[in-house]
Amino acid sequence: MDSLPIDPQAWDRWILSQRPDLSEYRRSLDPHQAARWMVEEELQADGRLATGVTLFLTNRECPWRCLMCDLWRETISRKIPPGAVLDQIDRALRQTPPAEWIKLYNAGSFFDAGAIPTTDLPGIARRVQPFRRLIVECHPTLVGPRVVEFRARLETTHLEVALGLESSHPEVLQRLNKGMTVDDFRHAAGFLVEAGIQVRAFVLVKPPFQSDQEALDWALRTTEVAFAAGASVVSLIPTRAGNGALDTLRARGLFAEPKLDLLESVMERALAKPRGRVFADVWDLERFHQGPDLPARQARLERANRTQHWSGL
Repeated sequence: MDSLPIDPQAWDRWILSQRPDLSEYRRSLDPHQAARWMVEEELQADGRLATGVTLFLTNRECPWRCLMCDLWRETISRKIPPGAVLDQIDRALRQTPPAEWIKLYNAGSFFDAGAIPTTDLPGIARRVQPFRRLIVECHPTLVGPRVVEFRARLETTHLEVALGLESSHPEVLQRLNKGMTVDDFRHAAGFLVEAGIQVRAFVLVKPPFQSDQEALDWALRTTEVAFAAGASVVSLIPTRAGNGALDTLRARGLFAEPKLDLLESVMERALAKPRGRVFADVWDLERFHQGPDLPARQARLERANRTQHWSGL
């Protein structure tokens, strides 16, 4: 890491400088149209499998420049106008099938007033009333009274806030450029739990600057930190190249995408110490393993997500 910037502002600029030019595509995004949506099935706290819908809202870019993030690809360079998020939700829900829960992910923080206009919050609350549960994402340092005020508008819909812990390794977390510490995560999670709001944590499997063994150890440690802080769900996210910065680090030998074996090992060991639900991200697993056994191994991970038990192939 000797040749990489140390100063936080310089590191921020370096991360931005590595991005591919997607300006033309980003200019084409419609602030009144969700970037995309998908239907998922997820194990609930009561042991049931329930169908939900995830809306990826078109939004402004997050003010944090996280080293591993590629969500900026589907963001615009300006604030969206009041009412635009409501239009996005309305249009998407006219196309989606019936669902029990909904995720509203905006490539940043839902409780960032510069991203989701405060004037839109009452309308959002009304639109999610048919759903039993709403999940949104937020940077830990933005968790505060605004979250509780919004929750009060939801009436019968339960609120869950997803926080990106990523890694509890202090040096790695600092280099991820998230602008937070593990204590910031603990404080945010504690605030939410005390307010009766559920917490979901994102944990990276093999962030930059870690060997396979370090990645296994620290993913498990980070999972434990998340549960100890009050999270009821941990999502294991294999770190993916493709955002520019990680590709440069990979070329320098400072990053490698995790192999499927590593993701499986983290999942198996995390499930062996049940503290809450653990979900493995199984999107595009072919980039982490190529072989005739991939369908069976993906099916095992999906089965583990549904049952919270690790089994043979």
